[in-house]
Amino acid sequence: MKNLRTEIKWAIIFTLVGLLWMVLEKMAGLHDQYIDYHLYLTNLFAIPAIIMMVMALKEKKRDVYGGSMSYKQGLISGIILSLFIAILSPLAQYITTYYITPDYFPNVIKRSVEIGYYPDIEAAKANFNYQNYAIQGAVSAFIMGVITTAIAMIFIRTKKG
Repeated sequence: MKNLRTEIKWAIIFTLVGLLWMVLEKMAGLHDQYIDYHLYLTNLFAIPAIIMMVMALKEKKRDVYGGSMSYKQGLISGIILSLFIAILSPLAQYITTYYITPDYFPNVIKRSVEIGYYPDIEAAKANFNYQNYAIQGAVSAFIMGVITTAIAMIFIRTKKG
């Protein structure tokens, strides 16, 4: 477990920052008044997400590998970190759905039908619900984490020679 300390620490930090992001989105009106912009602006979370992944990998390189980390070592660390983030993701979605912004799903369901994105309320409800978001969030967190790690490690790895 000691070898996974960095990954666990950064998965918790990542989750807390994600929850803070949800609070900021809620405060900015992206879950109600400005819901039409949510689809686009929520993707800006990629910026802090990438920064946190890079910081975690650099910390692993510095503190665990003594400043010298291979691409493979970093990739494994990033995959483990991504897995921990994915595991915490449904909990973060639960907190978001039921405590931070309980009006989000009703608002987005109503609006998506109004603009014709879905033909009726039932079709919108099938997409916009806790279970669907928890699954999508966990899967996308893992996939995006692995992709981010694979790219970041090109630059973070210790080059030979």
